Formats: sequence, structure tokens, C-alpha cells
Amino acid sequence: MANAQLQVENALQIQGALGAMIVDSESGMVLATAGKTAALDLEIAAAGNSEILKAIKRTLGDLRINDTIEDVLVTLGHAYHILRPVHHIPGIFFYVVIERSTGNLALARRKLQYLEQDLEV
Repeated sequence: MANAQLQVENALQIQGALGAMIVDSESGMVLATAGKTAALDLEIAAAGNSEILKAIKRTLGDLRINDTIEDVLVTLGHAYHILRPVHHIPGIFFYVVIERSTGNLALARRKLQYLEQDLEV
């Protein structure tokens, strides 16, 4: 992983970030991770969110929508879960968990956009 670990560590610097990963959506495997949260097993979350991304891509295909996914947001009571596909590396996505009470969703999405562009695997 050329700079994957560095990029997840950079993602963990996002205000309110609890955990960050780079995930292979085909296998659900975590390629790099930073942060820990006692309430969330990030590896199980990565595998499950890989299925979400695959389902969305399948649905877009079924609907014949020729577009790309910028990101997927799952909003929970206490946290935002952001899935951001890495467009120049098919099948890879960032997965970041942001605490709602301390994070800023707009800034987090913008930071992930920049980190995605610089990712090398």
C-alpha cells in the first residue's frame, strides 16, 4: 500500500473522526485503518458497507443510470458514516466514521475528496 496508511491517518485528523479505513469493496477487506472505537468493529462495518456500495452500483446499472457515486452517507444518531469510492482505483473506497456532536460533515466530505485524489495503492 503505497500511501494508504498515511491517507487513513490523515483522514483520522478530520474533526470528530473516530475511525478511518481504506477498503476493497470486492472482498470487504480492510487495506489500511486508523483509530478505534469500542462501540464499532470497523472490519465488520467495512464488510457490510462493501455490500451497500455493491448494491447501489447494481441498482444504478439496473436503472441504466450512467453516473458515478461521489459518496454514500449513513446518518446515525451519534455518528456519520461516509463511504467515498476512490475513482481512479476501481473497487477501493474510504470509510470514515465522524462523531456528529463534534464533526463537521461538509468539511469531512471535502477533506475526503482531497485524500481520495492523492491515494496510491
